[in-house]
Amino acid sequence: MPIQEAKLIWKNGELIPWAEATTHVLSHALLYGTCAFEGLRAYKTPHKGTCIFRLQDHTRRLFYSARIYGIGIDYTEEEVNEACKRTVRENGLESAYLRVNAYLGYGEMSPSATGCPDDFVIAAFPWGRYLGEEAIEEGIDAVVSSWRRTAQGTIPAGAKVAGNYLSSRLITTEAKNRGVVEGIGLSHDGTVSEGGGENLFIIKDGRVLTPPLAASILGGITRDTAMTFLKQMDVEITEQAIPRELLYGADEIFMTGTAAEVTPVRAIDGLEVGTGDKPITKEVQKRFFGLFDGTTEDEWGWLEPVEG
Repeated sequence: MPIQEAKLIWKNGELIPWAEATTHVLSHALLYGTCAFEGLRAYKTPHKGTCIFRLQDHTRRLFYSARIYGIGIDYTEEEVNEACKRTVRENGLESAYLRVNAYLGYGEMSPSATGCPDDFVIAAFPWGRYLGEEAIEEGIDAVVSSWRRTAQGTIPAGAKVAGNYLSSRLITTEAKNRGVVEGIGLSHDGTVSEGGGENLFIIKDGRVLTPPLAASILGGITRDTAMTFLKQMDVEITEQAIPRELLYGADEIFMTGTAAEVTPVRAIDGLEVGTGDKPITKEVQKRFFGLFDGTTEDEWGWLEPVEG
């Protein structure tokens, strides 16, 4: 969907007009994909005002990803948190999607370059349902992609960096070419990995299965949120290798991610998931969205008000 422009972008320590937030065409990040990033959502709540969801956890993962690739960040985690809140606040946004980029700028042409500047950008703008306005209630159709995720020991799947999402582009583009919303990638050994930009949960006979970190997945923050709720619900949840065929025998399947939130899967490869009933998925959704309407108590401190 098209980007809805806001007024200001935070770049290297100051808020500047949206159109002036530019970088050189030979920046290292553009040449080699050296950009650690995070996507976050800010929600309008009736009890705490506008809040960024799990801001500190996202910032902590950003620093982790940047460290793996030698991308410097010239700010503390607390300074990044405050800059995120300020960017939402100064743009006058009640709800927003935030994109935070730490990347190597213009300076050298070599994969191992050490002389490129460390650039840092925070953008905040309105963004609706990533997988479609009806997806949360009705679910989406998905297909298993012919593309496999990278194997362990090739590139680190647990780092959230721009280059990793070339795989996501192949998976999602193939899915759309096949007439559905999203694709599901398999890991190098043929077991289930994750969606183009989402983690997967498969429910069978009251048990919940989800691929482990070793299945070339990103350890999603919304994934962790859903797992926290499932444990609260006394639902058995297991991280394990999942053969493809379990997708076709599942009672329920749902996807999680900052963009996707908690989205049910209605069908995979043209086969309907279960009977259409989604009791566990609906309860996870209820608790998740309840954080933002006040019906779920935020006992973990996940809501970070942008004011104050």
